[in-house]
Amino acid sequence: MSADATTGGAVTAPGTAAEQVGEGRGRPGLASRLAARTTGGVLRIFLLVVALFWLLPTVGLLLSSLRSPTDITASGWWKVFTSPSQLTFTNYHTLLSNSAITDSLWNTVLITVPATLLVVVIGSLGGYAFAWMDFPGRDWWFMGVVALLVVPVQVALVPVAKLFGDLGIFGDITGVVLFHTAFGLPFAIFLLRNFFAEIPRELLEAARLDGAGELRLFLRVVMPLGGPAIASLGIFQFLWVWNDMLVALIFTNSDSQPITVALQQQVRQFGNNIDILAPGAFVSMVIPLAVFFAFQRQFVSGVMAGAVK
Repeated sequence: MSADATTGGAVTAPGTAAEQVGEGRGRPGLASRLAARTTGGVLRIFLLVVALFWLLPTVGLLLSSLRSPTDITASGWWKVFTSPSQLTFTNYHTLLSNSAITDSLWNTVLITVPATLLVVVIGSLGGYAFAWMDFPGRDWWFMGVVALLVVPVQVALVPVAKLFGDLGIFGDITGVVLFHTAFGLPFAIFLLRNFFAEIPRELLEAARLDGAGELRLFLRVVMPLGGPAIASLGIFQFLWVWNDMLVALIFTNSDSQPITVALQQQVRQFGNNIDILAPGAFVSMVIPLAVFFAFQRQFVSGVMAGAVK
């Protein structure tokens, strides 16, 4: 039987089906052409422009902090490009000479660093326990941790303040660190538990067969693999605590207040203390920016790892 008979007399030439599909599709629409063009240099230029606009307030604050109070109140920060003689470090000398600001900056470090380290360490241990250890009520305990994620900070301010008062730590740096640690742990445990749960079970079983206990398994296997997620958590916690003002306003006094509260009090006398506000605000901003850019690679790795898994 011939090929004509088996196909009912219709012979299809090679490539005809593809041509018909191409004709059916027609020309790409306007949205498709625009999307194809923005995947190259145009998109990079757009993102660069967005990044420059994002950094513009930081640059403006830096230049304002290097101008005298008279120049700050008389004109905008962009005037330094036509009058570079306005730039001076006098404001930073005044800032460092202000004991209240320097003490508050040190208090911010004493609050932020322990609160970040405690959340990272305890959150890592909790995340590993919920991911790979069997204990009674594990799933119910984890559901309780998830439920704590939606509890607003404002709900706990009054009862925790009363508790700290009874314990004698109200107004002390210790109370602020404990508050930030307690409210940072639910998110930390939730994030790290989900990340650790994606580690291959065969890898952990092989380590157990080699005689590794739970602590050694956690330190030698889980922690190195979870480095990107732990770095991301550390960056988030550091930024949240460093920029916090609500908790600090309630739980600190004049001896333990961080930089955010100290600058807020200077705002009441804006006309007289603008030479302290501008450099103080820039110092308060540039430190978390430096931390973020220092750990940017680990942060991106953690985000991408979570997206792939």
